[in-house]
Amino acid sequence: MTPTDPLPDAHVHAFAEVGARLCHSVGQVVLGKPEVVRLAVTALLAQGHLLLEDVPGVGKTTLARALAAAVRGKWRRVQFTPDLLPSDVTGVTVFHQGAGEFEFHPGPVFANIVIADEINRASPKTQAALLEVMEEGLVTVDGARHPVPRPFLVVATQNPVEMDGTYRLPEAQLDRFLMRLSVGYPDESTEVEVLRGAAGRSPESLSPVTDTAAIAEMGAFAAGVHIADPLYTYAVRLAAATRRHPQTRLGVSPRGVIALTRAAGVYALLHGRGYVVPEDLQALVPAVFAHRLLLTPDAHLRGATAEAVLQEVVAALPAPAPAAA
Repeated sequence: MTPTDPLPDAHVHAFAEVGARLCHSVGQVVLGKPEVVRLAVTALLAQGHLLLEDVPGVGKTTLARALAAAVRGKWRRVQFTPDLLPSDVTGVTVFHQGAGEFEFHPGPVFANIVIADEINRASPKTQAALLEVMEEGLVTVDGARHPVPRPFLVVATQNPVEMDGTYRLPEAQLDRFLMRLSVGYPDESTEVEVLRGAAGRSPESLSPVTDTAAIAEMGAFAAGVHIADPLYTYAVRLAAATRRHPQTRLGVSPRGVIALTRAAGVYALLHGRGYVVPEDLQALVPAVFAHRLLLTPDAHLRGATAEAVLQEVVAALPAPAPAAA
């Protein structure tokens, strides 16, 4: 099936049904955040790495664990600390005396879903150990390359306010994350509901909705979603506008444009469509583009944010007419 072939309605509806069940399952422990959950599920089904950035105690790790629990696959959680070594993440080669040879002992990164908790607390050297595996799905140790299980997803969390003892993620690594999401504080009624069921709700209580093989198949299926040429042009123009915006010193890379269109295919299917519309791209721009922008020092002094810049970009750039989609 080529990307221009229409997807069978039955398959589109089946995809949307599984997506809805995933959203419902994760939403049982991440209350009052349906759009955050939908975006997180979009990243999961698009097989893209996810960065959860927010203040402590709002459910970042809970969301990451819930995503892993909803998928019947191997997952591992790594608590990143300043003394964590790259080998603690990727694995190490050890000499086995009985066999008289070196053996590779895989680290926690050899899982379908890896939860990297407080990733910005690890040293840059340890953070860099994830770069190769996030991009290529391989780990190189002592010159030997070891593939990780497929699909492979990193769900990382970081706290943007406690900066003591932390190391800012480099732009090259941020660009590997498909999305960056902020959970945010719950509203009053949701927080009361959290208190009522705090003891009984946990990601471990969730039953798997699907498995990793299905996630891989759904990701491949989403590649067949129709995106009209005017929408490809629109996505490119959105990225180009961030590069020439007066408040940015680094705009969105071509990798970011690819990430936007890939996520848009999944997002459209979750809404029961086998084709992308401009609203899909607009809804995903903050999550996919914001962490790829670097603002100028003057913009920082004026209190500007990447999200505000993107709002200006989307508002200023005309979207293709609905008939073009």
